[in-house]
Amino acid sequence: MIARVAENCFWLGRYLERAESTARVLGVTHNLALDAELPPEQCWRPVLITAGEEPSFLERFGADALEDPAQVEAYMTWDDANLSSVVCSARALRENARSIRDVVSLDAWEAINDLYLYLRGERGRADWVDHRQGFYTRVRSGTQLALGLMRSTMLHDLGLDFIWLGVMLERAAQTARLLDVHHHALAGAPGAVESAVWLTILRACSGFEPFMKRARGQVGGRAVAGFLLLEAQFPRSIRYCVHAAHSRLNAIRPPERVELPGAESAARLRALDAWVAKLGADAMDAGRAHDVLTRVVDEIAGVCMELGRELFGVAETSAPPAAATVAAPAVAPVQSQTQSSADAPPAPAVGSESPQG
Repeated sequence: MIARVAENCFWLGRYLERAESTARVLGVTHNLALDAELPPEQCWRPVLITAGEEPSFLERFGADALEDPAQVEAYMTWDDANLSSVVCSARALRENARSIRDVVSLDAWEAINDLYLYLRGERGRADWVDHRQGFYTRVRSGTQLALGLMRSTMLHDLGLDFIWLGVMLERAAQTARLLDVHHHALAGAPGAVESAVWLTILRACSGFEPFMKRARGQVGGRAVAGFLLLEAQFPRSIRYCVHAAHSRLNAIRPPERVELPGAESAARLRALDAWVAKLGADAMDAGRAHDVLTRVVDEIAGVCMELGRELFGVAETSAPPAAATVAAPAVAPVQSQTQSSADAPPAPAVGSESPQG
């Protein structure tokens, strides 16, 4: 497989997961804002921080806009200038899939294209206005359908390995940033508020029912955070995703094939997998949680940069950014001309709504 195709597969996986994650976070936050009687800023500011978009949002709309939930939701869903929005992620997903149509199955391509056309059509706008939860569910179902079709209708070869590697690295980073931001935001929060937000985080990661089976209904911040970090059998936990990413990279580049490129990427991901596997329940203690999550985000960014350099032919530009905090979120999931190779989109550039060529 040539490097350009491998890179497009990798970024297809990342944008697929990114679109689904953003839609899920927006949906559960919308419900939290309706049910928990929290100030709008307390509900919606973490959404912007997790996406790395708070500075851009404040620069464009001002601090008062944080009190307007509709403004934040519209910005994270429809804004073409916000490259972390649902519609921009869907466009990048479609463009990467279109550029490797000989790799992606027809069924998967049709699901991806259908999702994009829904978002760009009148029906998507109408659903967002009149049936907000139905809209977010439709986006999530579209991305999940595409992922399921790829796994059931494509050859399980290098193309799918690179897609799944992108999905798992993106998912691990999303979970880590979400946990880190809310760990800071919930410091000193009343017990009822804290419980409501932790339940929201579980739902944002599709982890409510699995957590309840493990914890037997005993909800607490330390228990929820520990579950999302360490549960080896939950497919959205950091531990599961890092291990799955390591397995995919081993399939792409078997460890015994020392002559193949990617040695540094593989070594870094192997070390991260081993470190996460050794973490104990105290990893999410108040004094340690931020450092643990920061390391996860930084190492994932580093792995992505090494993959770009070793396998995709991307020139090294800079060290990975600092990990997410309430004040300064990490590795922002955006596209720009200045960001590091860990988060920069591959060719073709996502610059128009209509197909090129």
